[in-house]
Amino acid sequence: MFTGIVQAVGTLKSMTKRGRGYVIMVDAPESFIKNNTIALGDSIANNGVCLTVTELVGNSFYADVSAETVKCTCFKNYRTGDRLNLELACTASTHLGGHIVQGHVDGIGEVINVSKLDDAVDIWIKAPSELSKYIARKGSIAVDGISLTVNDVENDSFRLTLIPHTQGAVNFDNFEKGCQVNLEVDVLARYLERLFTKQDSDTQMSDSSLLSAMQKNGFF
Repeated sequence: MFTGIVQAVGTLKSMTKRGRGYVIMVDAPESFIKNNTIALGDSIANNGVCLTVTELVGNSFYADVSAETVKCTCFKNYRTGDRLNLELACTASTHLGGHIVQGHVDGIGEVINVSKLDDAVDIWIKAPSELSKYIARKGSIAVDGISLTVNDVENDSFRLTLIPHTQGAVNFDNFEKGCQVNLEVDVLARYLERLFTKQDSDTQMSDSSLLSAMQKNGFF
């Protein structure tokens, strides 16, 4: 599990084909490797994609990217030299500064507009239509592994704002018009959907039944 608070920005040094997937090598800042005492088998989010460390060489780590991961994420677009947002899996004592992030990308979004807002950057992203129902105004979403607040929602698109601190702490090279980004919706929205969906039918509860169930489960 992760929090969406990026700890470092690494560089994709190599991508070696292995079947329909890849073996990748990522060069990370020395402080990220040493301060976190990273070991074989550790999980690291790379632009929001949870990968397992299979080898450590100096300040670099290797990881396998499966065919399924290539299919579901932006890894299919990555090239050597690309920068990646890195976050080591959290522990029970980790400060939860973002939100609960699993490192399981739900879909790929497309940046449709970027504009300056004083010293901040406003970004509109179009999400796959099947994910739109999980994205709510003032809710949380992970974009390329960054925990961000949704400021507005219009149909399948949503708006984010990157404050100066975030701009300096993460890689947002992919936040340009036409670029694709990894999206992971808030897992709580998925569990709520499951909780309030009838088990013996593909149809959802009526509005009154939904409100009643939410009340019963202590949501208000």
